[in-house]
Amino acid sequence: QVQLVESGGGLVQPGGSLRLSCVASGMIFGIYTMAWYRQAPGKQRELVALITGGGSTNYADSVKGRFTISRDNAADTVYLKMDSLKPEDTAVYYCNAFRIGHFWGQGTQVTVSS
Repeated sequence: QVQLVESGGGLVQPGGSLRLSCVASGMIFGIYTMAWYRQAPGKQRELVALITGGGSTNYADSVKGRFTISRDNAADTVYLKMDSLKPEDTAVYYCNAFRIGHFWGQGTQVTVSS
């Protein structure tokens, strides 16, 4: 079955950086659109960034210019590099794989605080 395992979350000061990783298994990784979503306490889950199998990307306005999504199809891994982090980026970040249906990882906590 499809499994998505995220890592790389943690506590970081405002202005700092983190890189999230998501390793996929049980799927033909290269044909899936991969995405990162986040959910802050009391808020709905929102799309942060996505990357298609061909490498096209799209970002939420709130993270454009600060976050970069990338993928390594040979390693079945998608990354989210987050720079210039702000307290409002604090959330649980979820990896998502989409083709016909959606698959989700378990989430990784990112906390931006001084």
